[in-house]
Amino acid sequence: MNTSANASGRRFPYIKICGLTDPDEAAACARLGADAVGLVFYPPSPRNLEMDRAVTVAAALPKRVVAAGVFVDPEWDVLAEAVSRCRLGIVQLHGRESPDLIQRVRTQLRVAVWKGLFTTKAPYMSEADAYAADAYLVECGKGPLPGGNAMVWEWGAAANFVRSHPTVLAGGLDPDNVGRAIHAALPDAVDASSGLEARPGRKDLTKVARYIDEVKQTAAFYREKGIRPKQVF
Repeated sequence: MNTSANASGRRFPYIKICGLTDPDEAAACARLGADAVGLVFYPPSPRNLEMDRAVTVAAALPKRVVAAGVFVDPEWDVLAEAVSRCRLGIVQLHGRESPDLIQRVRTQLRVAVWKGLFTTKAPYMSEADAYAADAYLVECGKGPLPGGNAMVWEWGAAANFVRSHPTVLAGGLDPDNVGRAIHAALPDAVDASSGLEARPGRKDLTKVARYIDEVKQTAAFYREKGIRPKQVF
């Protein structure tokens, strides 16, 4: 994965749809234009997947779409099994994982790592350079779960961070606000989950289609600034 430049010339952010639990819905998200699909391995989440189910969801994706595993302070054996069996292209670490764990994942499992950073709790965006991750997923960090909790925040707070780090913007994104969020921060990628659901763990494909279309419409924002999103998938 090349996070230093956009080799494809793409002008709008890369798109990750997270929290998939159904193989048919995962395949549909891919057909609609998702670049990556997120599989959650965190038991407290209503989107948590048992390993066998995760394998089935990942297998439904075409080769061009990356399977991303989302973990919170995972046990190494679980992490390694998920990478192997689901053929993950990205490991997203969303807890208090150490920089050493990130380097171990990259070197031993040979997979890209995204590290979750927050504006209201540790680890903060200001700590990014300690982790040396391939990209950073940023959100506010409020709510009962480690993820976005469908909470809208001041996305523009990430704008300066985006200029110097490969950045995935998350937290409260949906078809109605993703354009504003992108305009505020000009991220390299966007990640949405609950804002695209019919109910927890099940996607509303009409919302997914609208969301992806809205993201594609933001290319003008990047042309205006003379920049391209960095390639994070």
